[in-house]
Amino acid sequence: MTLASRAMTRLATWPDLAESLPSCGTGRALCAAQCEIIHFHSDHDVDLHLTDRAIRRFGDHLKNSTAIRVVPGSRWVTIHLEVDSDIDLLLTLVSVALQAHGPGHVTGDDIPSANCNDR
Repeated sequence: MTLASRAMTRLATWPDLAESLPSCGTGRALCAAQCEIIHFHSDHDVDLHLTDRAIRRFGDHLKNSTAIRVVPGSRWVTIHLEVDSDIDLLLTLVSVALQAHGPGHVTGDDIPSANCNDR
């Protein structure tokens, strides 16, 4: 079982997430009530939808992680799953994304995001 499939299996049990087709058309996705949260593009690469505010708040940590690629101007970050601890990092960031997109989010962050980083 690949790291991505293990992460998908764990996240699929979360009550706030439901599997759907990714808007980019590649791989599998999990959505929250408000938006797409995560795209599984390959056995190792996952795109996670954050908000501008969350990316600014955690920007230094995101940029310093060797497992994460931040694309300037994108609300999606790419996580490269290479070791088991990368799954734990992904689960933590999915929790951040759910909170960021949940009730009480900042106005303006609810504007539909551009395509994920796979494009």
